[in-house]
Amino acid sequence: AGPPRTSGRRGYTAVLIVPTGIGAAVGGYAGDALPVARALAAVVDVLVTHPNVLNGAMLYWPPPNALYVEGWALDEFAQGRLGLRAVRRNRIGLVLDSGIEPELRLRQLQAADAARATLGLDVGAWTLTDKPVDAELALAPSGASWGTLRCPETLVRASRRLVEEAGCTAIALVCRLPDVPGDSAELEAYRQGAGVDVIGGVEALVSRLVARRLRLPCAHAPALEVLPPAAGVSPRAAAEELGFTFLPCVLANLHAAPALCAPASGVDGELFAADVDAVIAPAGACGGAAVLGLAARPHVLLVAVEENASLMAARPELLGLGGGGGGAQSGHSHFEWAEGVSCRGGCRHTRWQHALHLEHSAESLFPVCRHRAQRPVREAAAVARSSCAHDSVSSAGWSSPSLSLSTLAAVFLPLP
Repeated sequence: AGPPRTSGRRGYTAVLIVPTGIGAAVGGYAGDALPVARALAAVVDVLVTHPNVLNGAMLYWPPPNALYVEGWALDEFAQGRLGLRAVRRNRIGLVLDSGIEPELRLRQLQAADAARATLGLDVGAWTLTDKPVDAELALAPSGASWGTLRCPETLVRASRRLVEEAGCTAIALVCRLPDVPGDSAELEAYRQGAGVDVIGGVEALVSRLVARRLRLPCAHAPALEVLPPAAGVSPRAAAEELGFTFLPCVLANLHAAPALCAPASGVDGELFAADVDAVIAPAGACGGAAVLGLAARPHVLLVAVEENASLMAARPELLGLGGGGGGAQSGHSHFEWAEGVSCRGGCRHTRWQHALHLEHSAESLFPVCRHRAQRPVREAAAVARSSCAHDSVSSAGWSSPSLSLSTLAAVFLPLP
């Protein structure tokens, strides 16, 4: 049933972690973990998570009680070396890689202007790096993505300029990353919902570098060549097919991202690792600093999610985790744990069934598909080359749809 709640000043606090670039079944694409984050946020008082979970390229829908924390800062928070301080709003500075082509650069600036005009975000200033960042992509033997930055210090200099000269309190970074050839097997697999995000690893390097050096909230959006449209792209990959930029979600999430503060400063509105009740991660990805730091704390429950398969094999039992006061719990899905939390009470359980029914059920997304045309849909699925491993709806909750509506259109729309 889980440990007793801690005395955290913000009530029940959970940390949701899905590392980037490891081919996670939930969280391996831009924004596909967002429904999970919203469901978990509905049953806890505070949800601490990171850009890979909340970023959806052109799409975003952050829960009001979610804290958007960059990966390095999340590691430091989990180890007790940093706290998180609530802010009303950030003044966001935009750093553009000087290696971005002029037309693509203009698209980033238009996205920032649109965020200012339509969302009311304070994007206070922007600057170019003094030389191209020159990022390179690579894959580890495990298949997970990583990379290198040939000129990393140019990002730090540009970011510091925005902080010192324009008073920015959060930094959005946009680097020109290498384009994966449109006819490559890796890209095709990814667009079909089965590949690894080959840019995820190097993106993490970019944001970790600036966050560590400046100790500010920051996040990265890649600048990439726009791909030609293709029918049948997996819904999980569809957010990355929209528009010319991935920047809108980063700006929207940085707007109220918490400031980083010294541990145990005693100021109201701050959150520390001692306030955390649970940490939730893929069952095979429990070897990161954030999970290890939190799982070692008394009364922190480690929830290892079995259905969120990935390329990693760092399971809690192999790492000796779960021996503390909080213990470890293996759950089939995120929703299984969330429903258990809601049943125990003490959290925002009155919202749980409503959130699950209206926001996170595939039946509400595809009512015609499930109730009126099950056989044609099964036939369409057989020819759609859908490769999502989690295609079904169980009593535990929602899973990412694998069928593209462009594939289903022939089933549901009358022929001319």
